[in-house]
Parts: sequence; C-alpha cells; structure tokens
Amino acid sequence: LSIASLRDLLGAFASSQLPPPAALRAGVDADLARLRARQDPSSGGFGFWAGEPWPYLTVHAALALALAREKGFAVDAGMLSRVSGYLHAIDSHIPSGYSAETRRALRAYALFVLERLGQRDGDAARRLVDEAGGLEKLPLESVAWLHPTFASGADTASLARESERLFENRAVETAGAAHFTTSYGEGDYLVLASEHRADALVLLALLRTNPKSPLVPKVVAGLLGGRKNGHWASTQEDAFVLLALDAYFQRFEKVAPSFVARVWLGDRPASEHAYRGFNVDRAESMVPMAELDRLGGSSLVVDKDGAAGRLYYRLGLKYAPSSLSLPPIERGFSVMRVYEPVGERKDEVRLDPDGVWHVKAGAAVRVRVSMVAPSERHHVALVDPMPAGFEALNSGLAGTPIVPPAA
Repeated sequence: LSIASLRDLLGAFASSQLPPPAALRAGVDADLARLRARQDPSSGGFGFWAGEPWPYLTVHAALALALAREKGFAVDAGMLSRVSGYLHAIDSHIPSGYSAETRRALRAYALFVLERLGQRDGDAARRLVDEAGGLEKLPLESVAWLHPTFASGADTASLARESERLFENRAVETAGAAHFTTSYGEGDYLVLASEHRADALVLLALLRTNPKSPLVPKVVAGLLGGRKNGHWASTQEDAFVLLALDAYFQRFEKVAPSFVARVWLGDRPASEHAYRGFNVDRAESMVPMAELDRLGGSSLVVDKDGAAGRLYYRLGLKYAPSSLSLPPIERGFSVMRVYEPVGERKDEVRLDPDGVWHVKAGAAVRVRVSMVAPSERHHVALVDPMPAGFEALNSGLAGTPIVPPAA
C-alpha cells in the first residue's frame, strides 16, 4: 500500500529515497508472490502467517492488491478472483462473537474494496445502512468506507449527499485544520481502528465527490500536523494517510508548478517568488507593523501569475497588546487558572470582584491550571509563568515544609 501510494509522489519530486523503477517493481512482485503463497486456497482469505484467515486482514490485503493493480503492477487474476469471492461473502466469514457494529464495519470496508475492484454492490450498501437505522447511527469511518459506493451509482446518490453532510457536521475544526473521531467501542482492535485513519478515509471520500470542499485542505493540514518523527502512530495510519495524500496529489498537484507568486500591500509590492517544477521551496516576507499602520485600510492582494500548479500561502500577524489587563479569549483552547490557599487560613488567598488576586505575604499557594482542547492538537506546550514574588516549594528538599496533597 505504501509503495504504491508513494511511487508517483516521490517520482515527481525525484526523491533520492526512491529505488530505481526496476528494483521497485521487483520488490512489489516479490510481495505479491508472497501474498499469493499465503492465500487460503479454499476461502480466498488471508491470515497472520499461516494461520486461519482473519476478516479484517483479508479485506486489507485485498485493498493492497486493488491499489497495486491500479498503479500498473501485475496482480495474479486467480488471487484477485478468490479474494473477491471472500469479500462478497464476508458476512459468512465473520466470527459470531463480533458485535453488530464491528460486523457492519467489516462489511463497509469490503464494499469499499469491491468498488475499487470494479465490483460495486449498491444494494448491499443500502441494506447495511438500513440495518444500522440510518447513516448517523454508523461510525463515521464506516460511512467514509461506504461513500465511494454511494457516489458511483444513481441508486445511492441521495446517500452520497447525506454522507457529505454528515462529514461536514462531524468535523472538529480549528483555524487551520480539521479532524474527525470514530469508535467501535470494545471492537476497535478487531478493525485496527484509529482516528487518523478516519481522517484519511473522509479525505478520500471528499476528494471523490466534493474536492472543492473547504474541509479538504484542512484535513490535509491536520494529517500532516499529526506526524511524529516523520510518520503516524501505526502502519495502519501510515498506509491510509499515504493513500489519501496520494489521491490529493493526483487531484491537485500532479501538474508541475510553473508560476510567479506576488503579494501587494495597497499599490506597493511586498513579496515575489517564482516556482518552477516540483520542489519544497518556501518564501517568507516580513512587513513591519509600522508599515501596516501607515498604509491604513489598504487592500492586501495575493496573486499567481501562471496557470500551472497550486499556490499555498499563509498570512500571519504578530502583535503585543497595549494593556496588561486583558479580557479572556478562547481560540481553540480553554485555559483556566485558580490560586488556592494551602492550609487552614482560607483568607490568605482571595479573588476580588474586579478579578484581581490578593495573596498574603508568606502564604502557601497551590496553582491549579486546567486546559480543555475540543479537538486533536499537536506540538502544544502549556506554560504557566510563576507570578512575581512567588517561590516554588519542593517538599523533596530538606527544610521545605510538607505540602498537603491536593484535594
């Protein structure tokens, strides 16, 4: 999955990490031969090593075969035929102990793969939704798996529109990113569920039917921001995120850039940079606040001269408030701080009606800081400066009074 997803992208950027085409094809051919040897001959399924076929793993292997075929690799027709048969009859292969929600998720994933194999089953998709009691009763990831089947047939076009509305309603957005949550309860491990995988599947769905949705660039930004040390949390997340980003590349970035980007403040040029070919160039310009103030209400214009390629830009403003008495503000986080007296003397620490804290000299104070983030955020540090006149108490040091534990 990852090799097929990255091949076009790394090839476009002439990455030194990409093996020669012959070596790449030989590696994929070896993987396909290994999969063929591990396929169960009777059911067409796949298991761990030589074990019994496992439903989720079989569907996942079938997706790898479908993508390999899409990218031009030679996939054995018999292997594809056998695994397709497994997918069409997947309900009969799911153990009886699986919950109804987990069974529906596996069926939705199987329909997702069958649609990519050119074997769309709109009737099965509609039955699955009816069994659940409506789209809103399904985990969001299952809806994203079903969306390509909805979108590829007139008989389910209304369900495609309904699922798009569901994605918009369930998105948790910040100024620059969007994220989705999903859960199968105790059955999460049976389908290897993860939230970045859900984000990637929603991105794939939107690229299929509504690529101009404002959610698309936000989901991409959220996925890129979720990397740690260059990758995501698991091989599952890596595979699906790369699959979605490849689809984004094919839709928006397959044409090599050839344009000049310019920025004006009023009638004055502020920045200019030429982009030629695939690269990771960035250009940054800083405008002093005094210049912005002097220009007053002048327009800021961003322009791209040249049709080929996609321009990404960010406008940011750094400023300092003129007053130290600031009203509370919430922009993606809620942060609350409370000062509490330690000991019996409750009057040593108090908050007056104007919102000013009063602390008696020598009083012991506990600082309680709470932060609420309504969506997934990355690379965040919460730092609470110590007020002037305070001194930290470390009860691990000799001579420091014992600090009672927090209630």
